[in-house]
Amino acid sequence: MADRAHLEKLTKELVDSGKLIEAGWTSLRLMAIPLDASAMQLREMRMAFFAGAQHVFGSMMTFMDEGQEPTDRDLERMDKIHQELEAFVAEIRQRIPGFKTQ
Repeated sequence: MADRAHLEKLTKELVDSGKLIEAGWTSLRLMAIPLDASAMQLREMRMAFFAGAQHVFGSMMTFMDEGQEPTDRDLERMDKIHQELEAFVAEIRQRIPGFKTQ
């Protein structure tokens, strides 16, 4: 498993340079993907990771109500996304001992 302090440093560097999704992919790769994974497997997994991020972000931009301030409905939808992702994290923790999120 990758060193947590190293992952946190790398994440901050990537985010500071406008690479939040890349930081997430890098963390996943270091924590959960075997070092001997093929180049094709890594390429396809990265594609799937970014596609998921694009789906969530694009969906958020579509479902947010008009206006500057978030509405109650916006907040409820965001909370549902949060709940769904928390369920996923719980599932991953069962599969990967010691898995931690940022």
